[in-house]
Amino acid sequence: MKTSIGKLALASLLALGAGAASAGVTVNYVESDKFADLPFAPWERQEVLRDLADHFTKLGKTLPPGVDLTVDITEIDLAGREYPNARSGRELRVLKGMADWPTIELRYTLTSNGQVVGSGSERLQDMSYLNRVSRFSDSDSLRYEKRMIDEWFNKTILQKK
Repeated sequence: MKTSIGKLALASLLALGAGAASAGVTVNYVESDKFADLPFAPWERQEVLRDLADHFTKLGKTLPPGVDLTVDITEIDLAGREYPNARSGRELRVLKGMADWPTIELRYTLTSNGQVVGSGSERLQDMSYLNRVSRFSDSDSLRYEKRMIDEWFNKTILQKK
């Protein structure tokens, strides 16, 4: 019984467009149905949004106690372009490294013990995404977006150079 209630609660949370809230991080997707580039199939879209929210949550575990981060994602344009693939029924994402770089637009608020200590809007982009080394596996379909988020998080939130 507990498991089905938990699954229902998680499904409801995802359906409302919220990402994840734990370990001091809250991720919200603002009008995700209007994002420039997410997979067409609803389950694939939710998978991408959940994976990105989970990544922010994982990064949030490095925040000091009492520090919370709220991220409102207002636009996503994934690396590459999708093309129909009749054989598998799923779109095929092709990466060419030209004008198909990943972009994420977001607003963030950083609070410490309830007081706002930082906030802003950012447009994350990686125009040379195919020419850079990544610590993420080639099997991770969001490796370029996650690397971009990591760099922003370290520079802006943790203030590491």
